[in-house]
Amino acid sequence: MVRMSAMTDLPDRFPDIDYTRYTNRQLAAVPLAVLAVALAILAAWYVMNGTPVALGIEFTGGAEVQIQTSAPQSEVEQSLSGLNPTVQPVQVSQGTQEYIITTQQTEGVQQAIEGEGYEIASFSETSPSFGSDSVRLTLLGLGVAFVGMSLLIFLLFRSFVPSIAIVISAFSDLVIPLALMNLLGINLSLGTVAALLMLIGYSVDSDVLLNNHILRRRGEFYESAYRAMRTGVTMTLTSIAAMAVMSAAAFLLAIPLLPQIGLVLVMGLSADLMNTYMLNLSLLRWYKYEGVTR
Repeated sequence: MVRMSAMTDLPDRFPDIDYTRYTNRQLAAVPLAVLAVALAILAAWYVMNGTPVALGIEFTGGAEVQIQTSAPQSEVEQSLSGLNPTVQPVQVSQGTQEYIITTQQTEGVQQAIEGEGYEIASFSETSPSFGSDSVRLTLLGLGVAFVGMSLLIFLLFRSFVPSIAIVISAFSDLVIPLALMNLLGINLSLGTVAALLMLIGYSVDSDVLLNNHILRRRGEFYESAYRAMRTGVTMTLTSIAAMAVMSAAAFLLAIPLLPQIGLVLVMGLSADLMNTYMLNLSLLRWYKYEGVTR
């Protein structure tokens, strides 16, 4: 491997990483290993459950009911155990707690809840057939977004290695949060799908920034990389902090859906830091010094 001396004349405001200490294989090994583990988790989940990720009622069909009661959450869960529900507290007003009850059952849900003496504030139902159509449309939307992004990247750089580096990084940024969603018990919903679509944009933004600085701007390789990192890492860390605060605040205020969206974005953006500045950078360094442009 051709090793280039790291840049030494940049300001000390950014903690430069001495990339010359690591080979391209060493840099790429960690993100690729994490990606392999994530794919294994999704594969195992598919074998056990028939889908690679746990699906919410928007995709499986079911009912979502908001109730008002003074009973504690444990009592609500026990009294409605026949529905196999998920019970989420949302707010307390004048001593009355409100819960969102979700269940994949569609028959007799309203009657069962009213039979336990709970007051229903709202009720919505999704049929299984509509849920299966939603799954197909969601997969189609994610596929079109990813393929469209890939084609745009290949048209932008017109070179295989820099383009495939961005595509692999974006793919990993999607797969890792999906695997973690299974481990953390977060179902795939319309909200988390929106978060995954946002991750595609975040990933491409940071990767294109790095590629542009290294391939299209003047300067030595590490100088260009550190310059891109100053902007890219700051931008990503700021987004992670904002999403973490949003998720924590939404959880404490019992706002539904927002905690899951924020957590998915935090996981995806954290994966993006690893994939951009380890995997993508190692491929770019190989391309520039040992690849087709040598």
